Amino acid sequence: MPDSVRLDGVGRSRTRARSYLAPFLTALRVIDLVFVSIAVLSAQLLRFGSSDRDLHSQVGTVNYTVVSVALIVGWMTSLHLQRSYDGRIVGHGVQEYRTVFHASLWLFATLAIAALAFKIDIARGYVLLAFPMGTLLLLAGRWSARQWLVKERRENRLSDQVLLVGSPSEVEGLVFALRRAPDAGYNVIGACVDNGSEQVAGVPVVGREEDVLLKALEHKVDVVAVSSSAGLGPEGLRRLGWALEGTDIDLVVAPGIMDVAGPRVLTRPVQGLPLIHVEAPSFGGPQLLAKNISDRVLALLLLVLASPLLVGIALCVRQEDDGPIFFRQERVGKDGDTFSMIKFRTMVTNAEDMLPQLMAANEGAGPLFKMRQDPRITRVGAVLRKYSLDELPQLFNVLRGEMSLVGPRPPLPREVAEYEAHVRRRLLVKPGMTGLWQISGRSDLSWSESVRLDLYYVENWTPVLDLMILWRTIQVVLQPGDRGAY
Repeated sequence: MPDSVRLDGVGRSRTRARSYLAPFLTALRVIDLVFVSIAVLSAQLLRFGSSDRDLHSQVGTVNYTVVSVALIVGWMTSLHLQRSYDGRIVGHGVQEYRTVFHASLWLFATLAIAALAFKIDIARGYVLLAFPMGTLLLLAGRWSARQWLVKERRENRLSDQVLLVGSPSEVEGLVFALRRAPDAGYNVIGACVDNGSEQVAGVPVVGREEDVLLKALEHKVDVVAVSSSAGLGPEGLRRLGWALEGTDIDLVVAPGIMDVAGPRVLTRPVQGLPLIHVEAPSFGGPQLLAKNISDRVLALLLLVLASPLLVGIALCVRQEDDGPIFFRQERVGKDGDTFSMIKFRTMVTNAEDMLPQLMAANEGAGPLFKMRQDPRITRVGAVLRKYSLDELPQLFNVLRGEMSLVGPRPPLPREVAEYEAHVRRRLLVKPGMTGLWQISGRSDLSWSESVRLDLYYVENWTPVLDLMILWRTIQVVLQPGDRGAY
């Protein structure tokens, strides 16, 4: 890295919000202010009434108009202190929602401690109304704003311009990972590698690794992402970090560990060396027990609520060709145990006998058999598959404990017979009615990508991840379009 490059403003304090993102973050502050004000003032009106005499009266020694104004200001301050308006966390992942929740929690914890310390008798009903109402409104506002931002980012707008540094293989992996998550806001515009090639994974190579600083300034990037294999070395990486101080360019280091979620990662600095502790995945404990119980309770509830729909679908399937309503197929579950998976029949009655004749037209990846225009699918079956309604009877499998609501795709025995050793880790948990494969493209996924998503889920499962997948499943099913459902 050239020593002649000097940058002004080294060490000055700077915000992480990009100029292109400033209008969005300003709008986000306004939305938060509106929702916080609605929650606090609604709590005051509901608790103390709406007449002028009641609204401006003092309850004991506390003037709740003053308290409400202070609470609104304090809430907005807490959101800033928790970095809820950091441009690096908006639009992707759960951290944005976590900062909002923590800001609300810290505010009301501070309020409770202050009330106790100064012996201020604040009405509990007022607090119990304002806190959950405000938190829910804030989270709803963030979700709504995120939908708009994600749509923009998928069109390559409102995203950081990223320059990658590392070996060709590592850069290629980073390119694919960032492309899979466009809502994270990373748009790769170039790479610095040392093999002399012109492109890596479709990304132009703009220079060698030692040219990274000059190329970052030349291309006016927002982020320099350095892979673990980069030849800069510890000293070169540290000097790069120093050189980027005072600029609007962030330095991101991508470790060689892939597909490990945050809850399993603990960073512990030792003598200036950031050691990354990776916890082993857990396949038991109270969380798994809670998952099994909630699966069965929700399955029973959904079966009751969806019973009229199930009856209607059954009648349609029966009238199609007078064949059986349900299709039962042997699938492989947890620990390799087989079970009979239930679905509404979507194919002709002799579909399995026709399979050998269609193998030459297989469009599936790996051991999977898929055809976009499968001649065995009935007219009713095509509609059921498009909206995933054929999978509703799997709720009975969940109720019996053979499947989960969320998990890896339930494989066929012939597919499992072709598994490599590492792929068999999919069988460490129950298969699911939906999963990362369902919300990421289903049949359009390559075999390696399908395996990667399933293994990621197996090793990084959390209740929050399950809730996110269930929510995204509803969105995917209700949205028009094929999205790999065939």
